[in-house]
Amino acid sequence: MQSPNRPIEPTDLTLLLALVRGGTLARAAAALGVDASTVFRKAQRIEKRLGQRLFERSRAGYRPTELAQGLAAHAERIEAELEAARAATQARDAQVTGLVRLSTTDTLLQGLVLPALQRLAHAHPRLQFELHAGNEPVNLTRREADIALRATRRPPPHLVGRELGTIRAAVYAARPAGLAPGRRPPAPPDLAECAWVAPDEALPDHLSVLWRRRHLPRVQPQWRVNSILSVFDAVRLGLGVGIVPVFLARTCEHLVPLTPPLPECETQLWLLTHPESRHLRRIATVAGHLARAVELP
Repeated sequence: MQSPNRPIEPTDLTLLLALVRGGTLARAAAALGVDASTVFRKAQRIEKRLGQRLFERSRAGYRPTELAQGLAAHAERIEAELEAARAATQARDAQVTGLVRLSTTDTLLQGLVLPALQRLAHAHPRLQFELHAGNEPVNLTRREADIALRATRRPPPHLVGRELGTIRAAVYAARPAGLAPGRRPPAPPDLAECAWVAPDEALPDHLSVLWRRRHLPRVQPQWRVNSILSVFDAVRLGLGVGIVPVFLARTCEHLVPLTPPLPECETQLWLLTHPESRHLRRIATVAGHLARAVELP
């Protein structure tokens, strides 16, 4: 490509940032409020004007080049400054607006995130939330999400992280008929003789899997599922015993602990944001609220 030597413009940065964050024409178009063909044409014009390729196209979407990543970083800093300016001029308006994309696991979403966000949504009804629940981590550096809530012992060093507490887990079973809430069975069963519910090969290195293999090496789970939330559901229904996070078990009176919390299954809960976007008012509001509202037993 040959460049006519025209400088980058503010509207170019806005479009490039949306395409870097979205990764596809459709997502970028939705963020900008235009159609995908408009994003396609404008992205081509920007590349032609700069004389350099900004994205590698594939069936999976648009992968930004190093130049596009650098321009997106500049765009985020501009966005943050504009957000700060708007906040300063609208200081009397207590309402926070805009879209916040949050990534976590299905277990954390059900047991901790949704209850906390329910209160925040009532306080700021103009906030919008895009929630992604899955075991695979999203890439905050590539702007696949604004906030991530993850259970890990090693948070990524290039992100801004805040430890929210320790996640504990224990072996649980469905409450026997006639057993009052808050009480344990008088004679806990032999765990080696129980039917077990456990994560399948989707989570081969999960701490609960490692614990069972270390302490109950001869146990072959009767039920294998692809998430910890599914372990919780199966145990709650009485299909077997399983290792469940204490914060999730406390939401269900039909579960009874068969062991104390297992030290080998402890991990930390981290709230992660990207350094360039954490000061945006909407992101700072949600992250700050989660940090205060999330409570671990």
